[in-house]
Amino acid sequence: MAEILKRTTLGMLILLILPVGVMLSGWHWQPVSMGWGYKLLFWFTETVTRPWGTLTSAILCGWFLWCLRFRWKPAVFLMGIIIATLLAGQYTKNVIKQQVQEPRPYVLWLEKTYAINPQQFYLQKRPQRSEMVSTAIAQDTRLPDWLKKHWAFETGFAFPSGHSMFAASWALLGVGLLWPRRRYVTIVLLMGWAVTVMGSRLALGMHWPRDLIFATLISWLFISLAVWLAQRFCGPLTVPPQEQQEIAQRENETP
Repeated sequence: MAEILKRTTLGMLILLILPVGVMLSGWHWQPVSMGWGYKLLFWFTETVTRPWGTLTSAILCGWFLWCLRFRWKPAVFLMGIIIATLLAGQYTKNVIKQQVQEPRPYVLWLEKTYAINPQQFYLQKRPQRSEMVSTAIAQDTRLPDWLKKHWAFETGFAFPSGHSMFAASWALLGVGLLWPRRRYVTIVLLMGWAVTVMGSRLALGMHWPRDLIFATLISWLFISLAVWLAQRFCGPLTVPPQEQQEIAQRENETP
């Protein structure tokens, strides 16, 4: 368990660099000219947004199983652990959101710009909130159409960030499960993807830095437990002898 905690804690600290840095800088979201860079960030956030988040999970599940190369029964058990962990994290996030009820940054901006009262806004059902957002910003030329639709779609509370929790969970799963298999490229790509998703939530006016920080901490707790369960019940995470030979052969062939 100690080795697992070392790996997942290191991954957690890397993921926290962005939101902690933004929080310490005093940066606050406000509408700016949103060119192709913001659109790219929106595409990253879409990899986690319904329904694309399900496809992302399916692809990553398949890749993890291939990288770990467990036998059939341990592989099924591992997939169950991963899915249960992700669902538990999202359920925990929903419970906390309902208790804290923190408005999103864009909702407070709507209050200042279009006099939409946040308390009254969140008393409405989701379809009514969506309609309020769409009507208020329909003629606002500062906001691109794709962001207007995203705001109208995401009208829940802010704290903690579900998108960040989803991405951080997969990144930490990579650190926890794939590091012993030396899948370093996959880990780097997952960490970069997670950090970009988290950054997109700030840039698009969806979350505050503290939302990302708390989401990452929750992910770290759940994933550390999940990796321990996987190691205990699915088999060793270290590289099997046959794969060690393949890795050694690849390294010897590298000029």
